Amino acid sequence: MAVDHHQLALAFGLLGNIVSFIVCLAPLPTFYRVYRRKSTEGFQSIPYVVALFSAMLWMYYGLLKGNAGFMLITINSVACIIESIYIIMYLVYAPRGARIFTIKLLLLLNVGLYGSILLFTILLAKGPKRVTVLGWICSAFAVSVFAAPLSIMRLVIKTKSVEFMPFSLSFFLTLCAIMWFFYGLLLKDFYIAFPNVLGFTFGMAQMLLYIIYKDTKKADIVLVPELKLPELALDVINDSTKTTIRNDDHENNGLPEEMETNQITCDVELAMIVVPIESNV
Repeated sequence: MAVDHHQLALAFGLLGNIVSFIVCLAPLPTFYRVYRRKSTEGFQSIPYVVALFSAMLWMYYGLLKGNAGFMLITINSVACIIESIYIIMYLVYAPRGARIFTIKLLLLLNVGLYGSILLFTILLAKGPKRVTVLGWICSAFAVSVFAAPLSIMRLVIKTKSVEFMPFSLSFFLTLCAIMWFFYGLLLKDFYIAFPNVLGFTFGMAQMLLYIIYKDTKKADIVLVPELKLPELALDVINDSTKTTIRNDDHENNGLPEEMETNQITCDVELAMIVVPIESNV
């Protein structure tokens, strides 16, 4: 008996939800450490605020799509809750300056910009045009989110070390992009399918780099002095990704190596949230 496109789309949507949820949980070790130490230890909140904004956008898009957007609504509503918890924990344990910056960013991005998008699509875009306009906005933002792995890949190439690019996370982000690509393709939704082509491409590139550099010994690693990652290298869509490590921070503030790894891991996770994000569709 032949399986129609809607049944296949449902299957890929369910799998996409599962994988995206797993990627959303990637920052848990970081926040468990924050809870234990009662300190954010220098890492930033930008990735989580952006991940929340992405989830809010895709959830709105899913609502406009009606029944066809059910899978987007489920994973992105869950992502909104998870990212909100992360942000609340950050605000509780962050120093005053970081707390004020986070609140300003939330007001600017998640209240100001998101509110403007709501008003624009409700007041100026009518009927099917509303879905089209929001679809382009979501797709464009998703593409920008998928730029996150470029910073991590550059770091891997320069240091010849995969220490900050866990293979498991790259694998799940790639898998997430595949699921949401086929979900969008089967539903003939360009706005979901297209960004995940980039997600898949970057995910495969990360895994290839891992294979190339995984056997590099620490003694052979070339340290890059004063290496700085962009403030934001950023799914759901998926996951939830967050770049804040500086050499001078490590030297002067004594940031644990594990915290650096967790922070960069969260940066990559944002790409997931692209509908997937993960990526943090």
